[in-house]
Amino acid sequence: MKRAVLIVAAGLLAVSLAIGVISGAHAAIATGLMLGAVAAGALGAARLAASRRRRLGPLGTQFGLAVAIMVGQALLAVVAVALLMFVSHEDALLISLIVAFTGLVAVVAAQLLAGGVLHDVEHVRDALVAVGEGRRDLHITTSGSDELAELAAAANVMIERLDREERARDAAEEARRGLVAAVSHDLRTPITSLRLLADAVSDDLVDGETRAEYLRRMSTHLTALGALIDDLFELSRIEAGDIRWGMEQVRLDGLVEETVGAMRAQGQARGVRLVADVPDSLVAARANPEKLQRVLFNLIQNAIRHTPDDGSVTVLGRAVAHGIEVEVSDTGEGIADEDRIHVFDALYRGGTLASRSDDGAGLGLAISRAIVEAHGGRIWLAERAGGTSVRFRLPSESRS
Repeated sequence: MKRAVLIVAAGLLAVSLAIGVISGAHAAIATGLMLGAVAAGALGAARLAASRRRRLGPLGTQFGLAVAIMVGQALLAVVAVALLMFVSHEDALLISLIVAFTGLVAVVAAQLLAGGVLHDVEHVRDALVAVGEGRRDLHITTSGSDELAELAAAANVMIERLDREERARDAAEEARRGLVAAVSHDLRTPITSLRLLADAVSDDLVDGETRAEYLRRMSTHLTALGALIDDLFELSRIEAGDIRWGMEQVRLDGLVEETVGAMRAQGQARGVRLVADVPDSLVAARANPEKLQRVLFNLIQNAIRHTPDDGSVTVLGRAVAHGIEVEVSDTGEGIADEDRIHVFDALYRGGTLASRSDDGAGLGLAISRAIVEAHGGRIWLAERAGGTSVRFRLPSESRS
């Protein structure tokens, strides 16, 4: 309101000065008082209307009222001029009719202009109501390039963001339900076996040799449960960003050779040959050696598990742009197309829950992905004619 008063006051002063130059001080003072009174009335009416916008209703009514205030002050000015400056009644009537007609034209023009504005406002309103009811397939457009267009653009950004967040939330919820179901299955089977074995041992219905066998099985189940819980805890910590790793320069040739050597006995037990091919000249990776070896263990163990007798698992290392790439491939049956997008999900081993075996908890690839991504790298399934090939890439030491 203060800004409006200052603008009107500046305009009134300019008009009074101009009339003073043309007609003298007396005319300037009279005109200033007359126009000031008219302007004060118009501003007061506008202020009153603005404070009661809620009662005025649609924007069309508000635009019409604004034009009416403008025309009203013009008519009052004509009447004042007729009374104070001795303008003939015929001239005053003529001017009033001209002002009234001009005001009518202004009202019609305002309605035409307001029609497009109101259409855009209604379009934005209806779209936002639809968004509130759950629709996310909307794109709001307006007929102009004004503030309403900016509002529509901001609303479109909001709708897209809502859509992305809801999709991510739904995916996370679906993954959570799958994780709960998978964990329930992996816990129920050993716990049921432990309960049965414990009941058999406590009933004293078995001899000493059978008792020892049952205790050995119980120890195996407890070890598997402990490993599953530890893996779940580690995965949750990594995904939550709770990482306290020391990063250092790691040479992959030695680390791969050491890991393959440790896994060779497991491969021989399954009739699987392990091969390592990492050049000595390969630059070092910036990584935590223990966590990087955990990734290699997980990938090699998973490859051995899915490779038939007389098959082979190969670990390759190569330099790529700004990093190092490691590939672990096998000669197994490969991964079905419908399972490829899930292989890095926690506790996913393919197939139905009923077909899941106790050989592995299904967390190896999920933990490997979390570790690689925590190092600033990425891991993926590479295309391969036969078998499975998993690759991961890490930034090289020279990049830092």
